[in-house]
Amino acid sequence: MALDVTDSAGRADQLLAGLLLAPGRRERITHVHRAPARTARPADWPAWTPPVLVERWGACGIDRPWAHQVAAAEHAHAGRSVVLATGTASGKSLAYLLPALTAVLDAADGPATACPGVLYLSPTKALAADQLAGLTRLQLGPELRPACFDGDTPYAERDWIRSHANYLLTNPDMLHRTLLPGHARWARFLKNLSVVVVDECHTYRGVFGSHVAQVLRRLRRVCARYGSSPVFVLTSATVSDPAVSAERLTGLPVVEVTDDASPRGEAAFVLWEPPLTDHQGEGSAPVRRTAIAETADLLTDLVLNDAQTVAFVRSRRGAEVVALLTRDALAEVDPALAGQVASYRGGYLPEERRALEHRLRAGLLRGLAATNALELGIDVAGLDAVVLAGYPGTRASMWQQAGRAGRAGQGALAVLVARDDPLDTYLVHHPDALFGRPVEATVLDPDNPYVLAPHLCAAASESPLTERDLDLFGPTAELLLPTLEQRGLLRRRPTGWFWTRRDPASALADIRGTGGAQIRVCEVDTGRLLGTVDGAASHTQAHTGAVYLHQGRQYLVRSLDLAECVALVEPAEPDYSTSAREVTDIAIVDTVHRRPWGEQVEVCFGTVEVTNQVVSYLRKRLVTGEVLDETPLDLPPRHLRTRAVWWTVTPDAVAEAEVEIADLPGAAHAAEHASIGLMPLFATCDRWDIGGVSTALHPDTMLPTVFVYDGHPGGAGFAERGFAAAEQWLRATRDAIASCECATGCPSCVQSPKCGNGNNPLDKAGAVRLLDRVLAEADDIETDDIETAGTDTAESVEFAAAG
Repeated sequence: MALDVTDSAGRADQLLAGLLLAPGRRERITHVHRAPARTARPADWPAWTPPVLVERWGACGIDRPWAHQVAAAEHAHAGRSVVLATGTASGKSLAYLLPALTAVLDAADGPATACPGVLYLSPTKALAADQLAGLTRLQLGPELRPACFDGDTPYAERDWIRSHANYLLTNPDMLHRTLLPGHARWARFLKNLSVVVVDECHTYRGVFGSHVAQVLRRLRRVCARYGSSPVFVLTSATVSDPAVSAERLTGLPVVEVTDDASPRGEAAFVLWEPPLTDHQGEGSAPVRRTAIAETADLLTDLVLNDAQTVAFVRSRRGAEVVALLTRDALAEVDPALAGQVASYRGGYLPEERRALEHRLRAGLLRGLAATNALELGIDVAGLDAVVLAGYPGTRASMWQQAGRAGRAGQGALAVLVARDDPLDTYLVHHPDALFGRPVEATVLDPDNPYVLAPHLCAAASESPLTERDLDLFGPTAELLLPTLEQRGLLRRRPTGWFWTRRDPASALADIRGTGGAQIRVCEVDTGRLLGTVDGAASHTQAHTGAVYLHQGRQYLVRSLDLAECVALVEPAEPDYSTSAREVTDIAIVDTVHRRPWGEQVEVCFGTVEVTNQVVSYLRKRLVTGEVLDETPLDLPPRHLRTRAVWWTVTPDAVAEAEVEIADLPGAAHAAEHASIGLMPLFATCDRWDIGGVSTALHPDTMLPTVFVYDGHPGGAGFAERGFAAAEQWLRATRDAIASCECATGCPSCVQSPKCGNGNNPLDKAGAVRLLDRVLAEADDIETDDIETAGTDTAESVEFAAAG
């Protein structure tokens, strides 16, 4: 492509020109999107602002606030809940600090028992720690007593925090598991709570968001018991319909502020597709150079060009590999630079995380390979560039990650490196799907019975539920209570519903859906704890024989003991990675909606039972992805009752599509893989949040059937969105397959990195013909041609309560 990049251009173009010096690089760029610079619109400090705050912020270089900061602060100060949805680095922190700190300082001369309190909620520990550092730099004296309260807080400090803190920084997990169940010990703080800040509110989506919505309702209920009614201030750089999303999350009316008045430097966003290699993968398909290897090369060059850069990588292992490859490459040029590159991911010990955050802030790290644990982490002013190793699943996350660069107002470069994935391939060749479009709607369902049931129990254990509470928890609450009574979880008395057990009810709700207890990863010879892995992820990441990476060092898993929740590892230097294989079966429990497309195609939505099991793992070469061998595993199956969208075709339609019966499994399988990859365009999800199954003859439909299901108990709204946008979704799927340059199918179109059948069989051409036939039927449908096959509300309620 033609690209105008000169040495005299801005910082972003200079960095891009440096990347293009290597041969063959220019042809890998499919599109360059430019965001122009924006002029700031400052405003005057509100008249009610304490002079000490004006003075302290002035000392930090903030002479006047931006207009959107004042607008949001005025709403909060007046007692109206507000959501501020402006760009990354637009100073959202000041917007909630201004009313929150004003409330604290104005009451400083009153009785200590009446000092207003502030509760700050963030999705990550790093973000809360960064906020605490910012409060400390303001030096407001003894009137402000901020403290972080999370899983890393020493027990010796917790009593002081409960007794004295008036600005509490924590996360929904601690609120759910510790603060609300032990609210009597927090009575002083809750009685005086005046402001609740919900930072990065767009992260509370899907099942996790639904859980957090119920946690916030429980918080409001407990506050009312102590006589407080705090105002909520929510922030996000990337959220669609912010007021609607915020109201669904909090259950309160919320005003939105969206007019961004902050300055912004010019930025360049580059779409980058790695080249095909001479290697062959499964089924002799061509192999594209991996996004991991390409990202490591780009990170190396950017560090050599003195550009402080963060590379966002989808997996923990991927982040470690990028850092390892980058350090190795830099060591050949300048060994000192190798020590300025590190990895950052979940599962590290607290002291490791804090040390990395300090080095990045101080400029001691020039390159960092990170998972999305840093996407919402510390505020780093001065990053020059960001590299995304693959589309992160949503436009919201993409802009959040890209926005980490240029936070000091300088020009910035962002590069999205496409993975061998149908979605990534589609996006780098269809830039209009990324740029100039709003971010995705935040999908969450507080009424999901699978979510609500355990929170009703938790609320009853905090204080007996009454009839007046039911409106707070939504219409499904009344339906759930009889089943919870029948199971002996709640007992009804004249004054309300009571929790019947001694164990805390909060343990019933796994709000992040981690799938059970954490697996501790320990060195077999020393017993040293390296880190942790989620219970559900342990089957694929910490199985016997898996390669485990930690801080650039490689280990092999010697054994995984699920009963003892421990994986034993030993140091190793393998020249391969490992990838688990799963098999999946699916059964239809209940069909909620049917949508006929003509006489030969039907699209459905309903409840399914999914059973999957990790049965083996592959060893693959690091750079090329070439498969070396496969080793069987003996792990127990996992069961999931959830929601799915599925479509069926008749044998006549298959024949008209010129797909032979022998080729039908491969055609349906290829269509399933690609449709999973394209689902994130139509629902706020990641392809790893959903799964799929295809079959030439499903026993429940007696027809060829393709399923895509939510990977969360009870569903998360993703499949339902796919059902609602079925025609657009399947059309994009068809186009992504047909536009891929490969001949017979590759990871960029129909091969899947998580296929339990080893991407076999797959028929690319058959998938295109099959989808063409399906979409031909869709052309004749009416938009309201949906049949409700029955409601499964009662069944879902009973199952959720029983779960």
